[in-house]
Amino acid sequence: MGMAIDYERLLRREFPKVEQVWTARAAMVYALGVGLGHDPLDEGQLAFVYEKALRVLPTFGSVLAGPGLWIREPDTGLDWEHVLHGEQGMEFLAPLPAAGRIRARTRVTGIVDKGAGRGALVYTERTGLDANSGQALFRVTHTSFARNDGGFGGPSGPVRPAHPLPQRAPDLVCDFPTVPQQALLFRLNGDPNPHNADPRAAAEAGFERPILQGLCTYGIAGHAVLRSCCGYDPARLHSLSVRLSAPVLPGETVRTELWVDGAVVSFRSLVPARGVVVLNNGRADILPA
Repeated sequence: MGMAIDYERLLRREFPKVEQVWTARAAMVYALGVGLGHDPLDEGQLAFVYEKALRVLPTFGSVLAGPGLWIREPDTGLDWEHVLHGEQGMEFLAPLPAAGRIRARTRVTGIVDKGAGRGALVYTERTGLDANSGQALFRVTHTSFARNDGGFGGPSGPVRPAHPLPQRAPDLVCDFPTVPQQALLFRLNGDPNPHNADPRAAAEAGFERPILQGLCTYGIAGHAVLRSCCGYDPARLHSLSVRLSAPVLPGETVRTELWVDGAVVSFRSLVPARGVVVLNNGRADILPA
């Protein structure tokens, strides 16, 4: 348990610049980690997990040049054991090559005090730049929900508005399975959070068992949009944002419901076996073919 949040200090927190090299192997490991290849005869999926004319998932950028588990640092004032991944968004500014070198720096863009017993929201952002050309490849926005850290005297807003879902039956439905070892596989992308691997750490955080990473569920939803609305063309996916509302347990099937209104795709993901919505208020912006 850290000290209480110091609003000004956290808002001005300096993050180190992160530079990362990735290879085609790393891009394929990410794709396997979010479930591509579960049908090895599907040529659309195979293009992301087989080095012949390899394509790279746009959401791969979500695990590149990240700040690590910075919320565990004592200077944040956060009770990291009770911090949840609340929202995830990305803008895809240029297609990711099969291999490359990237640099990025995270910054805190806002902190919202929801009140004592109601938690706090911490907004961060990072832009991934090609380390050689300086070209911006993607922009990541992330919201952490600090369940135990409300009431520190900070501002009560502004809060990012949720994208409304259409009030009609979904136009498309896409089911993808996960496997029991999915969280352990996804950890190979550099996610050190013990809640996804260590049963004791998961129990201490209030989970019945290790849970699937929020970024993995986000990648599964991105796959559903890419398959259902982009014909597996990564260049057509311009942005993807969503609220994380409940964890997936590795081994469950994730169903993504999609509403298509021109260039805007609204979506949510659920686990049919439990009747639980795991991603909500999703929005993707699609470019023409």
